[in-house]
Amino acid sequence: MNITIKTLEDIEKMRVSGRLAAEVLEIIEPYIYPGINTEQINKICHHHITQIQHAIAAPLGYNGFPKSICTSINEVVCHGIPNPKHILKDGDIINIDVTILKNGFHADTSKMFIVGKPTKLANLLCQITQDSLYQAIHVIRPGIRLKKIGQSIQNFIHEKKFTIVREYCGHGIGKWFHEAPHVLNYDADDGGVILKSGMTLTIEPMINAGSRYVYTEKDGWTVKTKDHQLSAQYEHTILVTDIGYEILTKRTNETLPYYLNYKN
Repeated sequence: MNITIKTLEDIEKMRVSGRLAAEVLEIIEPYIYPGINTEQINKICHHHITQIQHAIAAPLGYNGFPKSICTSINEVVCHGIPNPKHILKDGDIINIDVTILKNGFHADTSKMFIVGKPTKLANLLCQITQDSLYQAIHVIRPGIRLKKIGQSIQNFIHEKKFTIVREYCGHGIGKWFHEAPHVLNYDADDGGVILKSGMTLTIEPMINAGSRYVYTEKDGWTVKTKDHQLSAQYEHTILVTDIGYEILTKRTNETLPYYLNYKN
């Protein structure tokens, strides 16, 4: 498995991409309200990325994907395509997934937004999914097995009685949108991969309120839960450092630290 270790110059560029990706999720939040459609959300994000940040929206054209971001509502697990017919209504939950390409390097992040007043289940699912991401980030340090990430998510989610989508996972990231290794959200063989300083990867648990099983619609992209129960996802791009980790896509309103020093 050819895992790219980033140089100091690479890391500085990824920090820039990470800040920009986080910023897109911050600027779009005021527009998440009942009555707006996901194509309007896509246009706002695209304009900000291309005209304000002077960056590239990496999903646009990637393997034929037609839009600049992914918008996944309620039972859509991932890869939802923005569409003027997809109008947000009170109580919906929506994942917005953003990947920025700037100065030759990518950063990938997503979060859930709750439209209007949430149901108790929607609110709990979103909170537990975010917590599972934070739990996984907290285990990252050089020298541990890659599978510790998936173990952390699985142990946490199973205790909460939700389920983990297994068909999709996190990944290495850098010059390429998707690089080695696969970062699974459950306990499984990792091929013996050990985390090393300079690795950059995404962690992106996809958690369902009902069954873990999913299917892909005829458009070839939109993934939904088979039982039409709610699904949630959160994602960050993470740098493994000499002393722990650094969250390259941390948003300003998040309370967990940008980095953790395990040697203090």
